[in-house]
Amino acid sequence: MSFIKFLKSRTFFIQVAIAVFGLLLIVFALKYWLGIVTNHNQKIQVPDLQKRTITEVEEILNNLDLSYKIIDSASYNPSYPKKSVIEQTPSAGDFVKEKRKIYLTLNPSKYRDVTIVSLDGKTKRQATSQLRAMGLNVGVNPTYVSDIGKDVVRGLRYKNKILNSGDKVPLNSIVELVLGDGNGR
Repeated sequence: MSFIKFLKSRTFFIQVAIAVFGLLLIVFALKYWLGIVTNHNQKIQVPDLQKRTITEVEEILNNLDLSYKIIDSASYNPSYPKKSVIEQTPSAGDFVKEKRKIYLTLNPSKYRDVTIVSLDGKTKRQATSQLRAMGLNVGVNPTYVSDIGKDVVRGLRYKNKILNSGDKVPLNSIVELVLGDGNGR
């Protein structure tokens, strides 16, 4: 019975009130401290960095007390200047706190190179499909040489130079086919 009397006593209610007051005091003090430490209500709008060079980006972000990190370079995009920003995270217009890093994806200086494979003996259609799958364009004016096979690939040219298996050309290049004319022996 003494435990039930204690729960009804004045001492118990005083102890509960002190505990609730102490808990509320700790919660409000923690909230105030976090507001100061985390720069609550302080925000910087992220600028649009697309199509800007690294030196321009560095100057802009230093003025705003932000930093950057280059995370990747994407596939070459001819509509963007070389070595310029293609993507950024967080996006332009978002709000961040000071000293936040902006992650950048850059445009490479040129298309990546594609290694030429041997297409000798393949038909024009097979060679065209394979070259397009590799990311190359096929010229519309093939060169014909004397050969027994009509429209059989006998070589490739890039900028009037003969290509051999293993040579590299930039992605999206125009490659001309050297085909047999069907009149040879």
